[in-house]
Formats: sequence, C-alpha cells, structure tokens
Amino acid sequence: MIEPSYLSGQFLLAMPAIGDPRFERSVIAMCAHDSAGAFGLCLHLPMDDMTVPELMQQLDIDPANTPAIPLLMGGPVEPQRGFVLHSTDYDGEDTRHVAGRWAVTGTRDVLVAIAAGKGPRHWAAALGYAGWGEGQLEMELQHNGWFSTPATTGLIWDTAPADRWRQGFATAGIDVAQLSTASGHA
Repeated sequence: MIEPSYLSGQFLLAMPAIGDPRFERSVIAMCAHDSAGAFGLCLHLPMDDMTVPELMQQLDIDPANTPAIPLLMGGPVEPQRGFVLHSTDYDGEDTRHVAGRWAVTGTRDVLVAIAAGKGPRHWAAALGYAGWGEGQLEMELQHNGWFSTPATTGLIWDTAPADRWRQGFATAGIDVAQLSTASGHA
C-alpha cells in the first residue's frame, strides 16, 4: 500500500500501458496526495495556441517583458482554471509549498508578480490539473499505469516539455526503449 503523502513532491511518469490517451507520455508534478485523493500538474504538453503573456493580457495584466512561454495543459480537470508551478522563493495569496521542492499558486497575484519582475525565479504556468479521488491513484499505480520517481527541479526548469518524459525515466536509470506496453505483476 502506498502511504498517502508518499507522492507529494514526486513525479509521476505515464507507463506505456496507461490506456488513457490524455496521459500518454505524461510527466506530472505531484502537488498533493492524501487519503482524500491527489492533485498534480502535467508538465509535458505545451498549448500551441496560448502563451503566458497572452493569458496575462486576457486577465488585464500588462505582461511587460514576460517571456513568450507557452501555457501547459495541466490536466483534464477544470481546464479553465490556471496554476503556476514555481520555485519556492515566492509566496502568494494561496501558495502551497510542496516537499521543499517547488510551490504551486492558483491565484492571479503570481502572474502580476511575474509581469512586474517580482515573481518566482523559475515558473511554469498551466491550465487545468490532474486529479484523483480517494484510492484512485493507488489503484492506477497497482495496475502499472504510473511510475513514480523522485523529483528533480532540473526536469521542470531545465528540460523542454517534449523531453521531460524520456528524461524523467533516464534520471531513474530506465531506457524508455525498453518499456513494454503490456502490464504485469511480479
């Protein structure tokens, strides 16, 4: 049995046998995991049609010199809701620090701070999130849908979204070419 707080501050990497195309090659930064469920942000899929400065403009925030970084598709749950995954050097209205590795803020203040040059040093913005109800994630782990691995902030801040899944496995010493699409139990 997985301990309820075990996955907070970890990465979940989708296994080839996940069976859900929405999560194919997913890398999820786990932000909360307890007996009631789990919450994470997908880090692998940039949105082709929206950058962070464009989102800021829609929210009546002057983006100033904010880099034109694409928004990420954070997950299929509440895709209209935004989150910023960021370094721990910023605390906003509802910032939640995760295992000393990163923080997540879901309020507008973090975007205002980023635009003003007063935000976190490192950040990634996403729309939507990945969520699991009570016991759901544990069941998916038992059925080999996910591989959990210790998180490294370099995978978030220094690795391109398209390379995160492969690099996440490589960091764990696994060559993705050796992964099977069939699942099994030892």
